[in-house]
Amino acid sequence: MPRNLKEELLFMLVMAGLMVLGMAAYNVYLAKGMSAGFLAEVIVGYPLALLVAMLCDGLIVGPIAKGLAFKVIVPRFKNKSGLRIPITISLLMVAGMVTLMSLFGVLINGNSLSAYPKAWLLNVVVALPLQLLVVAPIARFVLVKFQGQLPDQGDVEI
Repeated sequence: MPRNLKEELLFMLVMAGLMVLGMAAYNVYLAKGMSAGFLAEVIVGYPLALLVAMLCDGLIVGPIAKGLAFKVIVPRFKNKSGLRIPITISLLMVAGMVTLMSLFGVLINGNSLSAYPKAWLLNVVVALPLQLLVVAPIARFVLVKFQGQLPDQGDVEI
C-alpha cells in the first residue's frame, strides 16, 4: 500500500493509466471492431479519459472506496487475511470507476443516457478481471519496486 503522497500518486497513475488503456481498447473494439484506425482511436481518446479517470479516482471514488473499506473491512478482518483489504478496495474502486467512466463514455460519444445501463454492464464485466488479475498486481509490483529504491524522505502520510 502507498505510504505517502508521492507513492499514492505513482500508484494512482499506474492503476488509472493501465485501466484506461485497457478499457479504451475494449470500448473502441466494441464500437468499431479491429479496424485500421483502431490504435489511433484508442490513442486519441486516451489523454482526456486518463485525466477524467484520475480526477474521479483521486477526488471521488478513491476516498469513498477507502473510507468504506477501512470502516467495514479492517475492524472485522484485519488479522485474518492480508488480501481482504486490497481486494475489497479494488472491488469498490471498480464499481465506482465503472459507474463514472461509463457515464463519461456515453456522454463523450454523444449517446443518449438510455445507452448507459448497457455500457455499465459491458464495462464492469471486463473491468473486474482486468483490475483484479492484471492491473492491480502490476501496480503493486511497481509500487514495491519504487518503495524499495527510495529512502524515506519524510513525505506527508496519507
